[in-house]
Amino acid sequence: MQKYVINGGRKLEGIIDVQGSKNASLPILAASILNGGINIIHDIPSIADVAIMLDILKGLGCNVVTEGKTVSIDSSTINNTHVSDELVSLMRSSFILLGALLSKNEEVIFSYPGGCTIGRRPIDIHLKALREMGAEISELCGYIICKASKLKGADISLDFPSVGATENIILAAVKAQGQTVIRNAAKEPEIVDLQGYLNSIGAVVSGAGTDTIYIEGVSALHDTQYHIMKDRIVAGTYIAACNMTGGDVLLKGINKEMLGAIYPVMASAGAILKSDDSGVRVKSNAKVLPIGRITTMPYPGFPTDMQPQITTMLSIADGVSVVKETIFENRFRYIAQLQKMGTDIITEGNSVLIKGVKRLHGAKVYAEDLRAGAALIMAALKANERSEVYGINFVKRGYDNIEGVLAQVGADITLSD
Repeated sequence: MQKYVINGGRKLEGIIDVQGSKNASLPILAASILNGGINIIHDIPSIADVAIMLDILKGLGCNVVTEGKTVSIDSSTINNTHVSDELVSLMRSSFILLGALLSKNEEVIFSYPGGCTIGRRPIDIHLKALREMGAEISELCGYIICKASKLKGADISLDFPSVGATENIILAAVKAQGQTVIRNAAKEPEIVDLQGYLNSIGAVVSGAGTDTIYIEGVSALHDTQYHIMKDRIVAGTYIAACNMTGGDVLLKGINKEMLGAIYPVMASAGAILKSDDSGVRVKSNAKVLPIGRITTMPYPGFPTDMQPQITTMLSIADGVSVVKETIFENRFRYIAQLQKMGTDIITEGNSVLIKGVKRLHGAKVYAEDLRAGAALIMAALKANERSEVYGINFVKRGYDNIEGVLAQVGADITLSD
């Protein structure tokens, strides 16, 4: 079983070129089937979730070529509408292909998606919206069967600002007949990036980043080249790790605006931050400061994908902090692993009470989801002894060569069998 072996206690110092965004790459790759042509997409991260999405596209008949961080997709050769059951079971984000496929085909068959076990992520909100656009949807033996001779624009109000549902509706609406309006839409920067890509192929999408998005259906799209945005969650992870270890790191390609709520929270925890044209420089203060209460919320609130990392950083703060999770009900499962390393964290329902400790010690720990894996690596970087982090398949879903990135800024971390 592969693992990360980490000898902690070293400061992180140097320059990190932040990878392209996982959560922007996946919907944009899914959208590449819409134009029936050439898509050259730059700064795609080399992560497991992207590899799965590219395998799905190949299975649909797309011609896919990867050269470094650039992926070329020719979607003119699509000849299949049944997405591989095995691949769908590995990644929940695969479900965003449904809207794009249904906009091009009269029938699409999908099995229920898989992914990290951090809580319920119901797809009913997706299916309700597609029905409002004229799709006929049935379920049979674990499959979702969607039929639509032609999707029609609709005025759709989401019960919750779901990122996945917002993306699925946008993709379904690009070639639908008439205008589609999404109210209570998710506002994440990755949706703004999806809008940018779609408009680059000739779609007419506006309002991304606000709670109301407008899509005017078009009949034809064209080829494009596009650069993916940087990954704000990966950047936030490295900021937290630097602040926790007493380091000094420049994160290239990112800025204060991209980080959103992550930036002021990290500053409140004692990180000295400076954002300019070169990126964001993070320099650790003498100690991590406690934060009275942090609550995860949909964007522009503090992201749930940074909750494990901020909790881990606050585990060595000079005082008491409270973190409340409002998005996923199972996102504190990693706490038991942190406790092996000497943290004083108590789970109370959907909140944790964190009493900072002076030191962490090495341990064998096991990640059960992507962001928890990153958090355990952070803890191991701070611990004074050797740690072994297992479950690295989860980490590889979203972090491009995390062991290499951390090693180049001074961490003693290796990937071992």
